[in-house]
Amino acid sequence: MSDLLVVSDLRVTFGARPNGRAGGRTKSWARRGRAGLVAVDGVSLRVAPEETLAVVGESGSGKTTVARCVVGLQRPDSGSVTFEGRPLGPVGRRPPDLQRAVQMVFQDPRSSLNPRMTVAELIGEAWRTHPAAAPAGDRPAALRRVLADVGLDGDVAARRAGDLSGGQCQRVSIARALAVGPRLLVCDEAVSALDVSVQAQILRLLVDLRSSHRLALLFITHDLGVVHQIADRVAVMRGGAVVEEGPAGQVLGAPRHEYTRTLLDAALDLGAEA
Repeated sequence: MSDLLVVSDLRVTFGARPNGRAGGRTKSWARRGRAGLVAVDGVSLRVAPEETLAVVGESGSGKTTVARCVVGLQRPDSGSVTFEGRPLGPVGRRPPDLQRAVQMVFQDPRSSLNPRMTVAELIGEAWRTHPAAAPAGDRPAALRRVLADVGLDGDVAARRAGDLSGGQCQRVSIARALAVGPRLLVCDEAVSALDVSVQAQILRLLVDLRSSHRLALLFITHDLGVVHQIADRVAVMRGGAVVEEGPAGQVLGAPRHEYTRTLLDAALDLGAEA
């Protein structure tokens, strides 16, 4: 099976000055280089159709920067990102079909939605940007379908985002992404801001949607404790680089890298405390 997404030798630096010295405060996670602070250093990843790849690492490991490069919100210094062999450039320069194909679900469900807008307006924005995804006459029915897909009643459409719970907001965020018919969802810490019980619900929802909508997922997380519930493969990042990658069962059951073992031990300790 050919890969859907291919990230090759990606490199991103921040804070470069004209004289080659890094500007701003040095992050503990970033490696200081002549051109700036190295946030992502030679990362290569592959995601097959309908596969879930979890990218795991502590805060600042570079995983979110990789995700932002995939969706076109961050321009890499070097390397490439392709979707079915086609280059994925900055979001504003992508052909409409590639813009629809790769969608992102952000970490904080409340801040990613305008609290004054209704759910119908929020999802309608996606269709105004990508009208081919839902012809105007079909949108009321399409709205009901996409809300049902994420487990929300149709009457939620008239409610403002600011009146919804965190879990409902994240379901709306997922619905907004689904509305344009993506083939890859990039989920950036999509459950970390939610209560534990709601986390489990959203994880189950993503697993179900992957099957029903034939989606691939790039799942960004710092928590190895949730990875086994969703991932087919796992890539572990540290200091901007991938230090271990493999099938989820192998990485979680018999990790080869000391850093992966440290993350697993931390996840087990937190689970025991809970």
